[in-house]
Amino acid sequence: MAVNSELYPIKGIDVSVHNGRINFEQLKADSISFVIIKASEGTTLRDKKYRHNHRMATKSGMKVGAYHYFRKGSDGEAQARNFLRAVKGTHVDMPLIIDVEDWGNDRNVADSTALDNLVMMVHYLNQKGAGTMIYTNGDGYKKYYLNALEHLPLWLCSFKEPETLVSTGHVIQQYSHWGSVDGIKGEVDLNVFMGSAEAWDEWISKNQYDL
Repeated sequence: MAVNSELYPIKGIDVSVHNGRINFEQLKADSISFVIIKASEGTTLRDKKYRHNHRMATKSGMKVGAYHYFRKGSDGEAQARNFLRAVKGTHVDMPLIIDVEDWGNDRNVADSTALDNLVMMVHYLNQKGAGTMIYTNGDGYKKYYLNALEHLPLWLCSFKEPETLVSTGHVIQQYSHWGSVDGIKGEVDLNVFMGSAEAWDEWISKNQYDL
């Protein structure tokens, strides 16, 4: 899917240890403005390349975000503590992102239990002074975001043209899992900010966190 770059000029990617060695200078030269980096998962796992990727992305002049893969059946407060430990001492240019999806998760966990843990996690992070943001897809949007989290900014995964989805109010859209960019070998997730360059500057200016 092609995205209208005149309407949505701010491009980004999201990465984890699985993307291997990344050349952030090449990414920057390929008009990638931001990168969202996996920091943690569940109550104990931390991405081994978070700090390296964060350091190199920051050095290249890119804006940086951090995300945590949410385990639906795990205690929300314990997940929040793991996330905060993983990102401690780093600076991010957007709220801390909680990745909420069924893919790869325990499908036997009741939606109500998952939502309870998710709300608990958000509450704990907010208590510690960190803003929060939700990443999810269409199913998670209906099951979790609309139920209790509409007050938080949203990063939505959808393969539809961004201009057809503005009613969801999401800030960032992930529109492909199969992108290609300079600086990364293999496929990578592609994202756009849902607004102008001026709107982007204004949004990130309000969402700076030293963790």
